[in-house]
Amino acid sequence: MALLVTLGAIGFTARPSFAQSIVRYPIPNSTLPISQAVELPANATLIYLSGQIPPVIDATAAPTSIAAFGDTQTQTVNILNHIQTILAGLDLTLGDVVKMQVFLVGDPAMNGVMDFSGFMAGYTQFFGTAEQPNLPSRSAMQVAGLVNPGWLVEIEVVAVRP
Repeated sequence: MALLVTLGAIGFTARPSFAQSIVRYPIPNSTLPISQAVELPANATLIYLSGQIPPVIDATAAPTSIAAFGDTQTQTVNILNHIQTILAGLDLTLGDVVKMQVFLVGDPAMNGVMDFSGFMAGYTQFFGTAEQPNLPSRSAMQVAGLVNPGWLVEIEVVAVRP
């Protein structure tokens, strides 16, 4: 019994020290809620999540329509909620995400330009908050299209196991 308590205490103290060894470099003179770079210790375990796509929010809409999945902000929030669920199943959190790639399709309602403001409105609900201040390095790009024409957003993340 004493051995289990000792091992539990060692495991408990090891997590914070590992997390503290992750260095997140802010972008100088910027308020963007992303890191310029993230440095991991040599013993870090990386977990790569496949690209996540939005769930259907309106089953009565055509299955290839934007109405079936929502606008960019709605899709972003729903995808990040799903990523949060996947990470929780792996005993991780969004705070463990160190790299994010975001693929945004041009929104027909915006003359084919990606809705970056809508994406950021969703993203900032999860990253750079008082509850979850850890910021990943991130790339966001407009792409010609995704597999389903109703998808405006796909997000891939890499997390580190503390």
